[in-house]
Amino acid sequence: MYVLLIIISILLIAIVLLQSGKAESAGSIITGGNEDLFANRKERGGELFITRLTLILGIAFFAVCMFFGF
Repeated sequence: MYVLLIIISILLIAIVLLQSGKAESAGSIITGGNEDLFANRKERGGELFITRLTLILGIAFFAVCMFFGF
């Protein structure tokens, strides 16, 4: 069962590193460039899949940790 926790944690780390930065324009906020500040950016295709996979792996990690806790 600990092997499952290790596999989930490695997959979760890898998938989080694959995600694109949501705060790419954080530097432009400080410098005053606000062209994309309020742009409506929906996730589509691969980004949506990676976001949902991250959510699923996070829930699985939490559930396995709770199982080991009790």
